[in-house]
Amino acid sequence: MTHVSARRGALYVTMAATAWGTGGAAGSLLFQTGHLGPVGVSLWRHLLGAAFLLVIVRRFVLADHLDWRVLPVGAGMAVYQTAYFAAIAHSGVAVATVVTMGATPVITAVGSRFFLRERLARGALLALAAALTGLVLLTMEPALRAAAPSGEGAPASPATGVAFALAAATGYAGVTLLSRRHNDRDPRSTAIGGFAVAAVCLAPFALAEGLVPDMSWPSMALLIYLGAVPTALAYALYFVALTALRATTVAIISLGEAVGAALLGVALFGERLTPLAWTGCALLLAAVTVLALRARSTG
Repeated sequence: MTHVSARRGALYVTMAATAWGTGGAAGSLLFQTGHLGPVGVSLWRHLLGAAFLLVIVRRFVLADHLDWRVLPVGAGMAVYQTAYFAAIAHSGVAVATVVTMGATPVITAVGSRFFLRERLARGALLALAAALTGLVLLTMEPALRAAAPSGEGAPASPATGVAFALAAATGYAGVTLLSRRHNDRDPRSTAIGGFAVAAVCLAPFALAEGLVPDMSWPSMALLIYLGAVPTALAYALYFVALTALRATTVAIISLGEAVGAALLGVALFGERLTPLAWTGCALLLAAVTVLALRARSTG
C-alpha cells in the first residue's frame, strides 16, 4: 500500500491533470490520423496504459488483484473515456474537456457527502463556487459556438457533445468516489485492474466500430503517448493522490486539465474562446491553484 502526504498528493493530482490535459488533443488527432472512433481510441488507451504499468509492476498477477471493487472502477473508466472522446468528436476538445471537468467536482461533491460522509470546508466550497462560475462562463451558448472550429469538418452538434461530456463526468466522479472509498488497495493494482476491466467492456463495441488503427508513424506515436503519459502515468498518480486527499479536493484540483486542454484546442485545432470563456478559464485556474496550495499547506 502506498502512503503519501497531503502535500505530495496535491502535487501528484496536479501532475496528473497536466498530463490529462494533453489526452484530448492526442485523441482528437487519432481520429484524423489513425482512423479510429471514440470507442477504438478508448480501448487502445486502456490496453496500452495497462501494458506500460505492467512493465513497471513486473510481479503483478491480475487474478490476485481483480476483486469486485475494481469491476465498477473499470466500468466507470470505460464510460468516462468513451463518452469523453465522443464529446470531443461532437463539440471539440475545449468544450468537451471543460464541461467534463467542470461537472465532475459537482457530482463528486454531492456523492462524497452522501457516499463517503465527507464535509466540505469553507475554502473548498469557495473554490467549488469559483470553478462552477468558470464552467458557466465557458459553456454559455456564445462560448459553445465560438469554441467549435469554423469551416469544413467542424463539430456539427455541440449540444450532443455536452451530453456526452456530462456522461463522462458521471463516470469520472464514480471512479473517484469508488477509489477513495476503497483506498486500502495498491493504487497501481487499482489502475491496472481498472484498465483491464474497461478494455473488456469496450472490446465488443470497438470491434463493431473499427479496432485496427492506421499503421502510420504518427498514429503509432500518438497511441504510445496516449497510453504512456495521460493514461499510465496520470492514473497511477491520480490513484495515489486519492489515498491522501478528499475525493472532492482531487476532483477540483483536476480541473486544471480543462484549462490546459482548452489552450491546446485553441493552439492546435483552431478552436476559439470568447472573452467570457477566457474569464472562465481564469476562474477555474484560480480555484485549482488556491485549493492545491491549501492541500499542500496541510501536508
